[in-house]
Amino acid sequence: MGLLFVLIFYAVALTVAAAIGATIMGTIAFLLTRHSSRWKRAFLLSVLFPFACVAFAGGWFIFYAVINSTVLHRDPGLGDGWDTPLPNGYAIMMIDTTDQGTVYNPKTQPISGGVVGRDDAVFGVRQMQVSRGLIFGARDSGYFGHIGQDSQVVDSWFELDTAKGTHTEFNSLAELQQRASNEGMALHLRNIQSVYSDYRFTAFDYLAGAVLLLVPAIGFVALARWIWKIRHAARKPLTIDH
Repeated sequence: MGLLFVLIFYAVALTVAAAIGATIMGTIAFLLTRHSSRWKRAFLLSVLFPFACVAFAGGWFIFYAVINSTVLHRDPGLGDGWDTPLPNGYAIMMIDTTDQGTVYNPKTQPISGGVVGRDDAVFGVRQMQVSRGLIFGARDSGYFGHIGQDSQVVDSWFELDTAKGTHTEFNSLAELQQRASNEGMALHLRNIQSVYSDYRFTAFDYLAGAVLLLVPAIGFVALARWIWKIRHAARKPLTIDH
């Protein structure tokens, strides 16, 4: 329901913005082309243009969200859920809050869009580090009671072996540092949101953002140039051939 509420909010906000834009653009188009026989068409297109941009943005977002969800296995960029795959086949899921989340293997989960307790899934993760086939992390065992509190509580540390599909718990950061050292790695834990950001965004996101901005911009420039040509033609003096 979170995504639905966000979409409704954006739909209402963008529609209001489009109505304001239509009023401004329609007024300008009328003032520039009122002496032309084509002023009605210029006025109508100028009024409809902002609403067309909103419709395009909505359709483009649906396409973007479907590709991210079904092909790239990432969240749509809006709503109360954050999902991204990791390079070792595991994934990060955060719901309602980004101060903690779940690291798990999607291939072994019996349901889609949720995570059940398994040895290859760790809940309440606040800090983590992806090191090839290993994932080191710090977690809050009482994370459920801290949801919405922007808590930083950490009381357990773990190593997740993605090759074996198992995880090992440690009682202190020092123990985890020693384990990482034994594996030939330096431990540098970062908050889960930062690690999520490392893997969430792909070339498709940047391409989608460019299309979202460029298509309306190109349309606006084309419309403005057309209206200016109408104004220029209407102001040309009539000549009579003898």
